[in-house]
Amino acid sequence: MAHIKKLLDFINQSPTAFHAVASVKKELTDASFTEFSEGDTWRLSKARKGFVTRNSSALIAFAIPEKPIKGFHIFAAHTDSPVFRIKENPELPFEDYIRLNVEKYGGMIVSSWFDRPLSVAGRVLYEDKGKIVEKLVNIDRDLCVIPNVAIHMNSDINNGYKYDIQKDVPPLFARGKKGVYSQLIAKETGIKAEDILGSDLFVYPRQKGFTFGTKNEFAASPRLDDLACVYAGLKGLLDSDSGEYVRVLALFDNEEVGSGTKQGADSTFLEDVLFRIGESLSWSRTEYLKILHESFALSADNAHGVHPAMQNKADPVNRPMLNGGVVLKFNGNQKYATDASSAAFVRALARKNKLKLQDYSNNSNIPGGSTLGNISTAHVSVRTADIGLAQLAMHSACETMGSKDIDDMIKLASAFFSL
Repeated sequence: MAHIKKLLDFINQSPTAFHAVASVKKELTDASFTEFSEGDTWRLSKARKGFVTRNSSALIAFAIPEKPIKGFHIFAAHTDSPVFRIKENPELPFEDYIRLNVEKYGGMIVSSWFDRPLSVAGRVLYEDKGKIVEKLVNIDRDLCVIPNVAIHMNSDINNGYKYDIQKDVPPLFARGKKGVYSQLIAKETGIKAEDILGSDLFVYPRQKGFTFGTKNEFAASPRLDDLACVYAGLKGLLDSDSGEYVRVLALFDNEEVGSGTKQGADSTFLEDVLFRIGESLSWSRTEYLKILHESFALSADNAHGVHPAMQNKADPVNRPMLNGGVVLKFNGNQKYATDASSAAFVRALARKNKLKLQDYSNNSNIPGGSTLGNISTAHVSVRTADIGLAQLAMHSACETMGSKDIDDMIKLASAFFSL
């Protein structure tokens, strides 16, 4: 379990997708990766390592081998998680209370957000010397709470309750007159409230990750989906040896809302970066297509483990367990991109490196969610397998996984990148 505490620290430092990308950037820069801009001309060569960001919430890193290049090996994950986005005009005054005006981002278990410490993080944009620049924000203290109504006033709540997001969910934030929110953001950023031109700010759970169980065999934290796979892909890239493939770490944003943004898996981001690598290395169109033909992608997004209280929700035989190893995901309707060919590749790689692997399919009566693989392959058509780590309480404000599984995912990513 060498990596579980480091993973939890990484998640704690990454309350939003913007912070996750900043955390990854720091590790890449420390490992001598060069940052490139999509607005510049790239001059790449063999043995060059670099990365590029889009919207500050998505990142693609690459490492070009010295050997003749066979193809791309791509490990994809996503930086976002379900959260409450703070709307424009964020204050909702009621008598002497002020609540924050929020909306759902992604599909979360709403009840899990109540009666726990929350705070605000994201980014603000402002003008500095004629340029619009951005600054990360993380108010690193317990700032607000979404309070439940007492059982005496809602005696039926334990029999099920449909939450009214606009009415029930706005967090209790302050007492006093309107304007306190903008004053707080100004104080935290050092930017005058009237100078802030735009913001992407979110309410996030303050829960720090922890291990539990008689042998600390479990871990619980916000944002395990999908920062566990982001962390594993990053460590796998940094721990791997250069082989015959261009190593690519693709971290997309907005998976939780369908990926249909300029920084999502349903954008041209990956396609653009791969093309620019080929162009800089003077590949012809035919050479580029031949390289793509030999390429492979691992789409890494966490999977549903068998729940001890809801065993009937799982498939009768494809039932991943926490600490059972990396999960290989299948779906007949192609919500996951794994097929026989890509499954064979992953199984052979796991067998060669003596790594545990388990299979996942949805219960046939319960439709599952989609992920990155089938979306990104519509733009970059390479063999792809969907993988993940088994977890419980997916999309809760605090999720649970096996403490040992992160090590297996890192080893798989490293072995994949080292081919």
